[in-house]
Amino acid sequence: MKVAFLVATEGVEQIELTEPWQAVKDAGWTPELVSTSSGEIQAFNHLDKADTFPVDKTVSDASAADYAGLVLPGGVANPDFLRLDRKAVAFAKSFFDAGKPVAVICHGPWTLVEAGVVRGRTLTSWPSLRTDIENAGGTWVDEQLQVCSNGPNKLISSRKPDDLKVFCEAVVDEFGKPAD
Repeated sequence: MKVAFLVATEGVEQIELTEPWQAVKDAGWTPELVSTSSGEIQAFNHLDKADTFPVDKTVSDASAADYAGLVLPGGVANPDFLRLDRKAVAFAKSFFDAGKPVAVICHGPWTLVEAGVVRGRTLTSWPSLRTDIENAGGTWVDEQLQVCSNGPNKLISSRKPDDLKVFCEAVVDEFGKPAD
């Protein structure tokens, strides 16, 4: 089973990429890094540059049909860059269209707001996204983990790096379930 991790070329919060990535690997699945450009992405530890990671596929060459689910890590800049890229937004939306699970953390929901897929959904995020989610028709909750089944797919969300343990457990649990 392959899981896509969609990130911009820079600005992803490293721990929000690496911990779910490791959880996917530990489950025996194959994570793939999908980005807006080929080469490498620059991760961050909050506002400081961290490690770089090789891109497996660009959004132009990736398809939701190739993956069991999608993970959208946060970082402030990462989803802000993604929501300006039409192909990245379309790639994220395609998982909803296909009924495949999506997991998002921290500022990651900005990409989903842009994709128009949060209406009628309940999710959590970094607190500053509350108004954006509500203006897009979603319901925002301040919880460590939210798993929403009110839509075409499972939507797993968490607020911040402190929530990564339960987030990663939910990713493995929900992605491992057969589609309804």
